[in-house]
Amino acid sequence: MTTVKAVIFDLDGTLADTLEDLTDAYNYGLKELHLPGHTREQYKMMVGTGSADLSRKALPPDRTDLIDKLLELSLSRYNDHYLDKTSAYPGITELLDDLTHRNIRLAVLSNKPDSFTRRIVQELFGPERFEIIRGHRDGTPTKPDPTVVLGILEQMELSCADVLYVGDSATDIATAAAAQLRSVGVSWGFRDRQELQSADAGHIIDQPAQLLDLL
Repeated sequence: MTTVKAVIFDLDGTLADTLEDLTDAYNYGLKELHLPGHTREQYKMMVGTGSADLSRKALPPDRTDLIDKLLELSLSRYNDHYLDKTSAYPGITELLDDLTHRNIRLAVLSNKPDSFTRRIVQELFGPERFEIIRGHRDGTPTKPDPTVVLGILEQMELSCADVLYVGDSATDIATAAAAQLRSVGVSWGFRDRQELQSADAGHIIDQPAQLLDLL
């Protein structure tokens, strides 16, 4: 992978463990609606496809009329507590330092709402670490649709062959495939190695430093 000029990272489950704060926020919303909550392990299988879809998955099948209300309650709670328990995974900061020293450009693309994506990335890793930070914005498709990825490539003036996409789920691997990017799945995130293998990840790594070995 000597031609890699940039790496696009997923956020949740890849750069940072955000699951506890998401669990707390959505369980708060469900409690306010007098509905049962879910465990951390259950939320692992729900996250990754955007906040509205997470709201749909968290609700009982016969209560999808409450998607918008649950979304409002949960994101309001999350706004005040999004960094209570969230932290970078061990080795991520060092990996980003090494990539920067190699003059590899960095970007983040998440299905999390754009405002939260920017705030979390900047507060965990600093305001200048990533050249582009993009979360989900109204009017744009979520991953695995490649639209936003291709927009990032255009903004960076790079070709598909120049860029590596790193994520923890089948959604991320499908995003890379749709944009014709090489993919790396990380096994420390919210999904397991079997999901990444089934999704045909180009490579799977178990520690952040192993990404450097691929370069």
